Formats: sequence, structure tokens, C-alpha cells
Amino acid sequence: MGSAHGIWTRSGVLPVPCGVVPHDALPPDPFAGDPEDPARDLAETPDDHDHPPMDDVERAELVGDISDLAVYQALLEHRGVRGIVVDCGECDEPHYHDWALLRSSLEQLLADGRMRPHEPAFDPDPAAYVSWEYCRGYADGVTASETAR
Repeated sequence: MGSAHGIWTRSGVLPVPCGVVPHDALPPDPFAGDPEDPARDLAETPDDHDHPPMDDVERAELVGDISDLAVYQALLEHRGVRGIVVDCGECDEPHYHDWALLRSSLEQLLADGRMRPHEPAFDPDPAAYVSWEYCRGYADGVTASETAR
């Protein structure tokens, strides 16, 4: 036998798919109208002034960084380097980014104008990560060596 909110079975009522359940059939929000609603921050979107739009120079620099990252990965990954370490100015801790994670973060920044938080690397081996400056110096050294030939 069916009901407006589900299908009755011997074990109870099985809910119908969410698209079929009318909104008024849901229980009331216990925090409705509460200024201290803990879920309120989840629905808020950041203001545009928090992340000003990227100008053409910043966009070009970011595209260059993504291109450089591909070069650094090609030069260093086969040597056992897993990615790049960045010293975070907010928490004063090193953040370890695998090649793919950093590339996707930079591409997201290019597309959306900001990066979403991501899960940090699990138990990274600091010896397997190098700084952006190291990568740049290594690539410059390889280029100079190839040019000298």
C-alpha cells in the first residue's frame, strides 16, 4: 500500500526518491529563524570583494605557472620528487602538494578565481617534495646545460 510520503512494507515505510517527496512532508528545521544556526555559514557564499577578479596580468602569470608546473613535473617526477612544498603564511606550516593536486588547484583558480580547501597530503615524506624555487633553478640549470651543448 502506498502513502504520500513512502511505501508501507512489513519493516516500515520505505521513503520514495527525494524528487517525489513534497517539501512540506519534511520535518521542520529546528534552527529556523535562529541567528546562531550552525549551518548558516554553510549556505553563505563568499562576497565578490573577498576575491577580486583576476586581471589580465595575473591570469597570464597563472597560465605561465601551470605551464611551468608541467615542465617541473616532467623533469623531476622520474627522480622521485612527488610534488611541491609551500610554506603557508597563515599557519606557518609546510603544505605538501602532489603534482596533480597542485595542477588542479591552479586550474581551479584560473577557472573560478579562487581555490577551494582541499585535503592535505597524508603523512608526506618531506624529502619527496621541493620548493617552487628549487624547481625553477633545476629547470634553469637543465636549460643552460642543453643550451651549452
